Amino acid sequence: MFCGAGLPAAGGRRADKPMPVRESEALILRSFPLGEADRLVSFLSRSAGRMRGVASGARRTKSRFGSTLEPFSYVRMWFYERETRELVRINQCELVESFLDVQRDYAVTLALALVSEVTEAVLGEHEVAEPNFRLLLLIARAIKAGAKLPLALAYFAFWTVRLGGWMPALDRCSRCGAALTDRASMARSGLFCANCTLPGQRAISQEALQLARRMAAEKLEQLMKGDLSSTPVVEVKDHMLNLIDPCPWSRALSRGLRTAQPPPRGRAVRRKSQPAVQAPSASSDT
Repeated sequence: MFCGAGLPAAGGRRADKPMPVRESEALILRSFPLGEADRLVSFLSRSAGRMRGVASGARRTKSRFGSTLEPFSYVRMWFYERETRELVRINQCELVESFLDVQRDYAVTLALALVSEVTEAVLGEHEVAEPNFRLLLLIARAIKAGAKLPLALAYFAFWTVRLGGWMPALDRCSRCGAALTDRASMARSGLFCANCTLPGQRAISQEALQLARRMAAEKLEQLMKGDLSSTPVVEVKDHMLNLIDPCPWSRALSRGLRTAQPPPRGRAVRRKSQPAVQAPSASSDT
């Protein structure tokens, strides 16, 4: 059936018109083979949020994309959307900074995979999240500079929770308001003093609480210079990941991440809005 230019197609559907090409900085979260020559790419755009797109011909030997679609590549990307399609079309990528060499260490590969999966879980598609973009770039650069993985992951998890609006007050009980000077516990509903702790809530040490307060006030590079005990670092990481999701994240890193499934679709559900929080950024991040 012939349809004139600009006229709706059969069934009342409008022609699938491409929108103008967009340009943005982006971090590649994950990518998957698609068909014989393409790749499905999950990425975090600095200006447009988390998105999924198709890079046509990316798997060919002489692909114009080269190594730009490797996990955690920091790129400048050109892409366009179509009105009736969820996936964007990735036209071109220009590599700004690569983190491929550091991922030769399998532990680093697992750590960055965890960062990618958590980011995909907490950010809805097309949800502009420039603070999260800066956080991911900060973490990747810190790991590249030699940061200990537990500290980098703890800092990432802490700020993901804070930016998401899930962070309770770190100096007082969420139920009675008493100062947290003794034993305390942490749950998704808040921090609780010894008198308000309920059965089943996980204890959190004073050392871990002190470290969490430092993370709220100090840059990651400052924490990297200190001689931090590994116990409170791991404790903060585990508690923060539990606030994001009480089941899978903490266990996933220890048993090996399974990242063979395509990235999630749709929009993440967030808690009630919180006061705006300024995300940390690397000194070299512009």
